Amino acid sequence: MTISIIGLGLIGGSLALSLRQHGLASHLIGLENNPSYAKRALELGLVDIIAADLASAVAPANLIIVAVPMDAMLTILPQVLDLVTDGQIVIDVGSTKHNLLAAVAGHPRRRQFVAVHPMAGTEYSGPDAAVRGLFEGKTLVVCDADASHPAAVATVEALFRALPMRVLHLGAADHDLHTAYVSHISHLTSFALALTVLEKEQRGEQRIFDLAGGGFASTVRLAKSAPATWVPIFRQNRENVLDVLDEHLVQLNKLRDLLAGQDYAGLTTQLEQANEIRKIIP
Repeated sequence: MTISIIGLGLIGGSLALSLRQHGLASHLIGLENNPSYAKRALELGLVDIIAADLASAVAPANLIIVAVPMDAMLTILPQVLDLVTDGQIVIDVGSTKHNLLAAVAGHPRRRQFVAVHPMAGTEYSGPDAAVRGLFEGKTLVVCDADASHPAAVATVEALFRALPMRVLHLGAADHDLHTAYVSHISHLTSFALALTVLEKEQRGEQRIFDLAGGGFASTVRLAKSAPATWVPIFRQNRENVLDVLDEHLVQLNKLRDLLAGQDYAGLTTQLEQANEIRKIIP
């Protein structure tokens, strides 16, 4: 299978590594508008060639993967669908779906597009961030599958199961709601914690580095994520992110009030309730 990947950052690059590792692509074509990223992707062997333009990336491919930031996705995905012919399949790997699916809802090639979201990633970006095995054991969300051709859905699911990934079907609205709860709020909270520590720790970077243990490092890890990736996600999933953020602030204020009132029994009860997450995430 010839596969073209548009966008050779963390997700696009990691997919290239995984597809090659599992023998799922006979030829990998890349398209990247950042010249240094394109050059590095070739050096790392993520793709076999870099296409000159969108048309030359799309034409020879059986499968086209669009792996660009969400705002760019709204422009590029319709352009890709304009170029495909019968038998080609297009997927995105975006973190929000409602706006994207609305943008292509009336496209004549809509049924050749399968909206997916591989629930995997790191805090790093660019082709050097590509990770072999990033998707193993993770979940692939397939959104609004009924709007896609059944054969296209079956092909895409088989490909990702071979990585290997679990497959979950959700509607676009449910996807955006639940990713706000389990992914987007985690990033926003991490950004906020980093800003808090940088504001309050006036002794400078070395003191933060000297004292930061594993708990702080793991909690603030996501604050290293690229704003160019996350601002578009927050923008496109704004209402859901605001909803979960408001609830998060309620919980923070509840814990603050218990601590301020020296209600350590109440604080213990709240923390024990939080421990229930162990039953879901061991």
